Amino acid sequence: MDFLNMLVNKNVESIDHNSTLKAAAQRMRDREIGSLIVTKDGKEIGILSETDVTRKAVAEGLNPEQICISSIMSSPIISIEITETPERANDLMKGKGIRHLGITEKGTFVGIISVRDLLRYFKVYYDGIGSLKSKK
Repeated sequence: MDFLNMLVNKNVESIDHNSTLKAAAQRMRDREIGSLIVTKDGKEIGILSETDVTRKAVAEGLNPEQICISSIMSSPIISIEITETPERANDLMKGKGIRHLGITEKGTFVGIISVRDLLRYFKVYYDGIGSLKSKK
């Protein structure tokens, strides 16, 4: 079964690479999301996460009205094919120290999953298996 296909958010928010950090932060706040896909000429070139905002902008005292998100985004987008397993996605996220992972289908970007998505999956999957174990 294609578990990543069930977990992937294909309705991702994107923002142009020339946008300000303030505009990006407002969009993340308004949409209640933790990341934005950064685009240039309609092509996905990076990702801006709450972690990027905190560690690369706020901690450095950058002015959110003047800083362009292309200067603090993470690029390239680390991704995995939709046919891979949630366990493989988890290992990749852990190994790269990231909380958002791009999902591709035959090399084309189709969406994103987050650590939160994987936590929900593992909770349901492993609690389900655990409930089948005999109780002592």
